[in-house]
Amino acid sequence: MRRTTLPLAVCGLSLSLLATACSSGFDKSEGPAQDSSGKQQLKMLIATSGNAETSAVKAAAAAWAKATGNSVTVDIAQNIDQQLGQSFAGSNPPDVFYTSADQFSTYAKGGSLYAYGGKLKDRDAYSPALTRAFTYDDTLYCAPKDQSTLGLAVNTALWKKAGLTDADYPKTWDDLEAVAKKLTKDGVTGLSVNADYNQLGAFFKQSGSWLTSPDQKKMTAGDKANVAALTYVKKLLTEGVLKFPKDLDSGWGGEAFGKGKAAMTIEGNWLAGAMRKDFPDTAYTVVPLPAGPGGKGTMAFTNCWGIAAKSKHQAAAVDLVNELTSDNNQLKFAKTVGVMPSKKTLLETYKQQNPDSAAWADGTATAQLPVNAPGMRQVMAQFNTSLAQLASSDPAKLLADLQKNGESVLGGSGR
Repeated sequence: MRRTTLPLAVCGLSLSLLATACSSGFDKSEGPAQDSSGKQQLKMLIATSGNAETSAVKAAAAAWAKATGNSVTVDIAQNIDQQLGQSFAGSNPPDVFYTSADQFSTYAKGGSLYAYGGKLKDRDAYSPALTRAFTYDDTLYCAPKDQSTLGLAVNTALWKKAGLTDADYPKTWDDLEAVAKKLTKDGVTGLSVNADYNQLGAFFKQSGSWLTSPDQKKMTAGDKANVAALTYVKKLLTEGVLKFPKDLDSGWGGEAFGKGKAAMTIEGNWLAGAMRKDFPDTAYTVVPLPAGPGGKGTMAFTNCWGIAAKSKHQAAAVDLVNELTSDNNQLKFAKTVGVMPSKKTLLETYKQQNPDSAAWADGTATAQLPVNAPGMRQVMAQFNTSLAQLASSDPAKLLADLQKNGESVLGGSGR
């Protein structure tokens, strides 16, 4: 399952070693000698959400191998950041692998990735926001594998019990606060959201701002609109109509929601698989997130199919990725794994096949990707730690600290 909390480990190594371990110091001007044989043996490393994803990837890779005469060994990572960092520092990395958006720029900056974006068959079919996530120095490096967005999940039984109807689905922040108050009773909290900027970041987007400039070269965390957004979230916490999952004896928002401890949660389309597996008796519906003073907004999450700069099978690897991202395979992965296609050209078909996920699919039009500038991962992890204490903290101070910490990495005030 795709949870959106940021891991604190950075390649499993200390920050002082980040530049050498994650980037490997590989000379981007010189590539390895390429294997031109007819039968090549490729290695793939993935971080799977479970058996369904593992089986889907292995089946697609096996079909390609059978059609081409090559072979693919698919390995499941225990800690993909650590394993990739170590393999990049060595001489034998996997040929193809999952690359998270928040690690991508570090790998690209260090020369660990082969930039094959110009060789994608369907380059123009991908959602522009996703290709921007995997563009470094104006070069598209890799194909977005899939995508997820956030929606508002509503427990239909609790909603009806509170006297609410479809007409009451919140359209604004005021609406969200009002229904959360009505739903908070009898030991149930109206709303539960992870104490994580990957979820709470939707409110920054809805405020009309974001934590960095669009090019991620300047920090904008201290903007008044961002302060207003975090102040709104703190208000919900203070009123008791919003609780973080840990305060509901839950590991994440979906668990609190599935257990009936929260009547609403803000989660991505990975929620659907979790509900089918763990809480099949909990009826719910997913609606778009309410708009804020700055309009509509949600968050988007994605990985790409990375290819190693040190791979000796780059041409075959590109051919494999083109097959893995074919229309047919993207729709298969959507059905079996629960993700959405990364191609904008497939979203209408996806909605027809998954009508209950329409709100997530529609969210791609107003989605904001997390911060993924080089060196910012630990800064954002520290911000998440601070957000956990939001109820007893000054929102302006939390954002001022983020502004300062981000400037130490990106430079410039941005304000």
